[in-house]
Amino acid sequence: MREIVLDTETTGVEPNSGDRIVEIGCVELVNHCPSGRTFHVYINPERSMPVEAFNVHGLSEEFLSDKPVFASVAQEFADFIAGAKLVIHNAAFDVGFINMEFKRLGLPPVEQALVVDTLSMARRRHPGASNSLDALCSRYGIDNSRRTKHGALLDSEILAEVYIELIGGKQASLGLGVETAAGRPGLAAPVLERPQRLRPLAPRLDEAAIAAHQAFILGSLKAPLWKSYLGITDEAAQ
Repeated sequence: MREIVLDTETTGVEPNSGDRIVEIGCVELVNHCPSGRTFHVYINPERSMPVEAFNVHGLSEEFLSDKPVFASVAQEFADFIAGAKLVIHNAAFDVGFINMEFKRLGLPPVEQALVVDTLSMARRRHPGASNSLDALCSRYGIDNSRRTKHGALLDSEILAEVYIELIGGKQASLGLGVETAAGRPGLAAPVLERPQRLRPLAPRLDEAAIAAHQAFILGSLKAPLWKSYLGITDEAAQ
């Protein structure tokens, strides 16, 4: 099973009012394990950077001025996430921005059925508690000391660890894509290759040894219980 843990940084919180994506970070999971594949890009938003947004992610207009615009990376991004479940914290925010950018270019929107919102998962698992990414890291003992500011790729890497904890911890990665009848990951039965001998081994016991052993068993044990199952009487044994 292929999943993409995804995060974005933006110029604000209103995609319908002109705010744009300035960074995308993605981490690929296969059967809940990082595959090593990532997608990361900084994007020129083609507009100014409000100070409030800059204080969150530290991406300035000057830094982004020579970065590609969304249109030039959109297809590569769409190809990377195609067909995978998208694991996102507060998914409505990121998906809203992605779909607005896709709409500008005539690309199909993200399928809602493929979106997994870890914020909703955390709220169900920890009702009444803080479920920010930092709070979840503290709860699950995940090191987020590098997270001095929001960054899409770093946040995706951290969220991947949080997501594994939300679905049951490290042991969930042992599922190897097998699901139980209830739709949850289960353990796959190991498939072992047992090599077959081209020629069977020669028997180590001859007929005389087998007969001697049978005589010993029948004559030496006093009324063994298994004789009754075989229908052997003491007289027959003698």
